[in-house]
Amino acid sequence: MNYGRKNVTHKREKLKSSSAKVGKRAGVSTLRVMFFGLLTLLVVLICMGIGAFRGLIDSAPDISDVNIMPMGYATFVYDADGNEIQKLNSSDGNRISVSIDEIPVNMQHAIVAVEDSRFYEHNGIDPRGIARAVYVAIKNRGQNMEGASTITQQLLKNNVFTNWINEGTMGRFKRKFQEQYLAVKLEAALKAEGKDAKSVILENYLNTVNFGAGAYGVQIAAQTYFGKDSTNLTLSECAVLASIPQNPTKYNPKRHPEYNAERRSKVLKDMLEQSYITQEEYDTAMADDVYSRIIQDSDTSTVEPYSYFVDALISQLQQDLMTVKGYTVVQAKNAIYSGGLRIYTTQNSAIQQIIDEEYQNPENFPADSQIGLDWALTVIHPDGTLENFSREMLQEFYRTNLDPSFDLLFGTQEEAQGYIDDYKTHILLEGDTIQGERSSFTAEPQSSMVIMDQKTGYVKGLVGGRGEKTASLTLNRATGVYRQPGSTFKILSTYGPAIDTGAVNLATTVKDEPIQYINTNQTVKNSDGQYRGDITVRYAIEQSVNVVAVKTLTQITPQLGFNYLTKLGFDGLDANHDINQPLALGGVYNGVTTLQLAGAYAAIANQGTYMTPVLYTKVLDQDGNIVLDNEPSSKEIFSESTSYLLTSAMKDVISKGTGTLCQLGDMTVAGKTGTTTDARDLVFAGYTPYYTCAVWAGYDSNIPLAGEDQNFHKVLWQKVMSRIHENLPVIDFEQPSSVKQVTICSETGLLAGMGCPTATEYFKLDEVPTKRCTQHYVAPTPTPTKAPTITPAAPGDTSPTPTGGAATETPTDTPSETPPVETPEPTEPPSDPASGAE
Repeated sequence: MNYGRKNVTHKREKLKSSSAKVGKRAGVSTLRVMFFGLLTLLVVLICMGIGAFRGLIDSAPDISDVNIMPMGYATFVYDADGNEIQKLNSSDGNRISVSIDEIPVNMQHAIVAVEDSRFYEHNGIDPRGIARAVYVAIKNRGQNMEGASTITQQLLKNNVFTNWINEGTMGRFKRKFQEQYLAVKLEAALKAEGKDAKSVILENYLNTVNFGAGAYGVQIAAQTYFGKDSTNLTLSECAVLASIPQNPTKYNPKRHPEYNAERRSKVLKDMLEQSYITQEEYDTAMADDVYSRIIQDSDTSTVEPYSYFVDALISQLQQDLMTVKGYTVVQAKNAIYSGGLRIYTTQNSAIQQIIDEEYQNPENFPADSQIGLDWALTVIHPDGTLENFSREMLQEFYRTNLDPSFDLLFGTQEEAQGYIDDYKTHILLEGDTIQGERSSFTAEPQSSMVIMDQKTGYVKGLVGGRGEKTASLTLNRATGVYRQPGSTFKILSTYGPAIDTGAVNLATTVKDEPIQYINTNQTVKNSDGQYRGDITVRYAIEQSVNVVAVKTLTQITPQLGFNYLTKLGFDGLDANHDINQPLALGGVYNGVTTLQLAGAYAAIANQGTYMTPVLYTKVLDQDGNIVLDNEPSSKEIFSESTSYLLTSAMKDVISKGTGTLCQLGDMTVAGKTGTTTDARDLVFAGYTPYYTCAVWAGYDSNIPLAGEDQNFHKVLWQKVMSRIHENLPVIDFEQPSSVKQVTICSETGLLAGMGCPTATEYFKLDEVPTKRCTQHYVAPTPTPTKAPTITPAAPGDTSPTPTGGAATETPTDTPSETPPVETPEPTEPPSDPASGAE
């Protein structure tokens, strides 16, 4: 290097030159720009961070709106005596709430020790736990990370951020941040309200978490695994349960006791190290053979099918929640299955048991019973299109290719399955995939029954089908199937309105003769094909005479009959099709349900007052607050006197008419039979002073029943009602003061005169006959008599005594009721309104 003076001077001058100064200044400016740029970027990032932070805070739920209580509580159903008859729950809604005082301290400490050891120290989040989780994540490069969520955060995740299962990475980050924010706010808010924040949080947490095997909450878990309430759990059992929530499938002690045992050891060790238990308690718990006490057959995910009563209850309750409370369909279902409701029903369990036993007894049904089939199939074709197949399509296939009369009735279930399998070979193509298939096999013919307390409107028992019920919410023939009522409608559509309006009374005579419907010119026939001439309304009811019913409805007009029916709760009637003469014989477009028929006849049994049939009395929430108060509505349809007259006539139906098979010994019974065209529907509705019962029978496919099978529904009615009334006092229906009993001429309906055939009849006070019958009076023919011989009087006797003729006394006309003559019960060949069904 050259350090000479000349060279040094040259360099000094070069540094002082303008070009050097410019270069230096440029370098400084660049540094300044870079510095301010970085500073600006930092400020922007900080602002963005603050903005994002504020955005996350602002989008978090308001702490005042946060509900940390779990929503999936089981609903309980009780009978009329308060006994539990059913528990309703969804897949995550079977919880039973218990207070912190009902949860053993060992259970509280076990869950805290293993899930959140600093729970009683932190304010909702655990900074040490978060730091540990970050360190482990960095150390393991994102693998085998540890969680840092506190019990407070887990409670919020389960009950507030309920959609966490479906969240992505950014969604998870947002949720975790808001969890931490709300955890701090929640504990502060609870303390500000003067509550023990830790106890409130722990109580709700232990009522929320999933303990596996379909058990949600500690109470259900204790019952599921150990068959006891949570308050009775031992330390060892608490450790078993506390081991489950981290992974309910892996640590399920029923399926994987070995995995649970490993984690249970950790739970007990953590409890010991955190001074929740002593060494002696630890040793005792570790030595306990707790897994031998695990109940293996108590998986709450498998439940018995709901009864037909409960099926109908759910339907009625859902409708009421929507109508009365304004719930949507989803809200109503959520309330029923996971709202923790307490539903108090009208069911009498003893009556329900009798119905169930008789309907499960095959001896009460025709010996030639068959198996009916309900079937559906959905197929995915190779091109992705869906195609559905139904029972109707299966039936049409076999009618076309095998037997035109193929009716979907089989001798056995195996035979029915064989037809299904054969049909599938004809419809499934190569590459097809079955998406879903449903098969239901039911005994046929079927039947349904409803029993009510007529005074209250309470349904005491019902059944929607015969045989064993294999699924919940299935076809309920008592409440969800509309069938033809036959001649049971004669009372409701015709004779009830006619007597109520004074158009006829029981003694009114009507000529039974061939007539035709006005609009169709079809001849109205009686079930026996005979015509009887002049007969009384009482006799027409007793023998179910079609002609008289049609004539009577024509007299009062079908519109009047229709109006009465709508007031009696028949909501399926069609004003465009049903206001006509066939209404007298039950010819209605849509049909009626067994429940509706029972409710209508209960109105007559209740002195004319209709009580809306109800299945429950009240619904409470889990805190005891009233959700629904279900008092039956009532309205007078028939007068008290009309109802008694109808009852009197229907007592004859039972004693000597078409319903003799429904007699209950000495118990008073009134009722009416009904049979439709070709015996497609068999119906009977009857009542005693205690209960009203309606029964329907027939094939689901609406085919005719054979002649020898047309009375089994009456036998069912008689068997069920006989058992129900077995120990009840024999009483009669109370005669109202508005009705009077009078002796009349049985042919004319007038007051009985000389020579009349007599009968005793009931009348409304203002309709008692005032004219006496003279039709049968025959004046005596005078006959010559021998002049009497006068015998002299004995001494002291001044009056002569005639001889040769007997002194006579004019008989007093005191008619008496002739004893009823037992007549054989006529067969009830069904018919449509024109063909003569009774």
